[in-house]
Amino acid sequence: MFSDIYGQIAQTVSEYLDRTDGGRRVAREETNSIRGAGSSAGPGAATAGGLVGFAIGSETGGSIVSPSMRCGVTGLRPTFGRVPRTGAMTLCWSLDKLGPMTRTVEDGMLVLQAISAADPGDASSVSSRLDFDFSRRIEGVRVGYFPNWMKEAPATEVDRAALQQIGKLGMIPVEVSLPDWPYDCLQLILFAEAAASFEDLALNGGLKQLKAQVADAWPNLFRQARFLSAVDFVQADRFRRKVAGEMARIFSQVDVLLVPSLRDEMLTISNFTGHPSLTLRAGFVEVSRARSDWAPDPAHPLPKFSTPRRVPHGITLLGKLFDEGTIARVGLAIERSFNVYADRPPGF
Repeated sequence: MFSDIYGQIAQTVSEYLDRTDGGRRVAREETNSIRGAGSSAGPGAATAGGLVGFAIGSETGGSIVSPSMRCGVTGLRPTFGRVPRTGAMTLCWSLDKLGPMTRTVEDGMLVLQAISAADPGDASSVSSRLDFDFSRRIEGVRVGYFPNWMKEAPATEVDRAALQQIGKLGMIPVEVSLPDWPYDCLQLILFAEAAASFEDLALNGGLKQLKAQVADAWPNLFRQARFLSAVDFVQADRFRRKVAGEMARIFSQVDVLLVPSLRDEMLTISNFTGHPSLTLRAGFVEVSRARSDWAPDPAHPLPKFSTPRRVPHGITLLGKLFDEGTIARVGLAIERSFNVYADRPPGF
């Protein structure tokens, strides 16, 4: 229901958030400093605005994480295969995931419990157990973090405060690292699968009808993907297996990872390995211009604000495969300790 009704408010994969207003092209995200990009921008905004009690978001490469972080809601991206995608639009068969977007961590787990199942309509879905005991103590939980990532953008003071809070809550911060590998190479798989999913649109000229034609818009990615070779795809898939091995190594050392929500490397890695993530509001930041996840359009620069705006900021936790319960317990503890999840404008 939420995809059909509310997702279309700002369904960026198909509508790309643009329209014509009085003869001038307007990107809806550009008019609102808290709007997040991605396929789940509509569900995220609807949940944040109180239009719905919860919504179902979709993610291939960050489309639950990004709007949850921007809109100040809780986004729970489940392990690949936990939630069936039956009836949802396909972008990438080996990457697409559906998950709840709510106002609190506990609400997210309630919705996840209801939608977790195997379904004959989705061959990738599996039966799985969801363990979540909010009364279980979190002292001693090992929380991994990447030291350099916490010192540089896109990390903010909110992310660094969350890392400090980990220790205050009795959990154990653990420094971790990843090899310096070209993780962007994994995107070849995404582009190839997406181009195959929308091949009819490319062959019948439908891509020309889409308004957004900037460098990283889907129409151009679909066109470019047709020049990828089978060798490229196989090598990217082999690399994907190596990356999954590195994530297994890290999670043999820690129980949870704390990462800046929009850190490109981890958005790519964790989506390609299928690990679950939880994004939750942990504070606020001030922004002086509208934000967008797409490549700049020189003809239509993002507007600046005369007065900086205070907007929500979310942190992201990653967990072991099919261990959403642990990231939820850690997230719930952080949510309660910061106590900003209910801070919203009057009427919302």
